Amino acid sequence: MSCNNDCNRHQTVDPVPYIAHEAAMARMERTIRRLWILLIIVTAFLVATNAAWIWYEAQFEDVVTTESYEAKTDDGGTAIANGSGEVNCYGDSEVYQDD
Repeated sequence: MSCNNDCNRHQTVDPVPYIAHEAAMARMERTIRRLWILLIIVTAFLVATNAAWIWYEAQFEDVVTTESYEAKTDDGGTAIANGSGEVNCYGDSEVYQDD
């Protein structure tokens, strides 16, 4: 292919008939209308599911349980509470646990 023959030649494009253009536009308008309806439905479902989750989470009551432990060590001992109600004392120590 040489550019001299192909580039200089003017190509004519056949115009689209008015009826075909109007048919395509009518089809696109119907598609856009369906997409808007779908968008409204999806937004309604999103709001409904979020409201359902808020209602579900509101069914539960948050309960805070606080436990206190007292451990006394003598002569540089170390008392460690591990969170399960068990207090370990290393070294010479005395442990007092409130129930």
